[in-house]
Amino acid sequence: MGGSGLNMSRRIRRTPFTDKVESCGVTGFTVVNHMLLPKSFDKTVEDDYWHLRENVQIWDVSCQRQVEIIGPDAEKLVQIMTPRFIGKMNIGQCLYIPILDENAGIINDPVLLKVADDEVWFSIADSDLHLWVSAIAGSLGMDVEVFEPDVSPLAVQGPKATAVISNLFGEWVKELKYFGFCEANLDGIPLIVSKSGWSKQGGYELYLRDGTRGYDLWKRVFEAGKDDDIGPGTPNYIERLESGLISFGADTDAKTNPFELGMDRFVDLSQESDFVGKDALIDIKRNGIERKFTGFFLDGPTLNKPNEHRLGLLQNGNKVGYVSACGYSPRLRKNIGVGLVSLAGLKSTAPIVMETFGDPYNVGVVSLPFYWGGQITARQAV
Repeated sequence: MGGSGLNMSRRIRRTPFTDKVESCGVTGFTVVNHMLLPKSFDKTVEDDYWHLRENVQIWDVSCQRQVEIIGPDAEKLVQIMTPRFIGKMNIGQCLYIPILDENAGIINDPVLLKVADDEVWFSIADSDLHLWVSAIAGSLGMDVEVFEPDVSPLAVQGPKATAVISNLFGEWVKELKYFGFCEANLDGIPLIVSKSGWSKQGGYELYLRDGTRGYDLWKRVFEAGKDDDIGPGTPNYIERLESGLISFGADTDAKTNPFELGMDRFVDLSQESDFVGKDALIDIKRNGIERKFTGFFLDGPTLNKPNEHRLGLLQNGNKVGYVSACGYSPRLRKNIGVGLVSLAGLKSTAPIVMETFGDPYNVGVVSLPFYWGGQITARQAV
């Protein structure tokens, strides 16, 4: 690939949209689930942020691979893998679900789509989740098939996304509830249209079900959005911080459990299913968590470049947690961050500072999200 510095192979795959992404001036990629994810175009992170907040963008998120489970035991298998109760899930509905290991550590946090009574998809974060699913299914003798289907999501995000998608599909898309989806066909292009996406600016995800039609789908979406100033984009770092969105692998590791992350509503310990990690979660619930995921105002020089490398939090010279991601918010006009901090650190009145390679930053602990529904919602912790 010209200028990318990546040697392409089956270990790093192009997507059905990569040709169009390159023609739109992509300037950088990362790799997620062994597939290219555009990270930047010929504009700054801040310019991209404002465009996303005010207009509409098209994102190649094909790296959000699907793990399809089909067969009579499909839902039974899913329930074994997640603490969220899925028994009342309807066809055409999505659910955000944590997937745990035996110690209650989060190993993925996919969106679950119920396509049929015997067919579900995991739309996954960055890990080889199909290996975990296949291993559990095989060890328990479940009557299912587990595989990666020919499905590649394309996200359309921003406040003008509804106008673009309704231009393509009709007024019915406006009736979709958040995390609802419907099968559709666009001039012979097979799709699932979902009201979802990894931003809080509103939008849709188009799950392309034929990888040979990527060029056609991108072109159709771009043409439909011309009057709304559509442009190429990527999941925006600043926007995700402001919205308090958890990034798997950045904010989490194998030791991070749902209660620390405030995912209590996704955990049902009363259900009959003996899901993976249940005993560990019961112990954590009984004994209480020792740290909490929260937001930070960071008082110091402007963070001109977003950072997703962990930076330690010190209180009286002792480490009390870390900032997992931080950057400058142009709307709040502050440096902001998210991360995990100990409850003991939160209870103390002693100041907290963030370690850097230069001068330390003074830290104010605040609630999440920072910004919601057009209002600043972050509040200083007490």
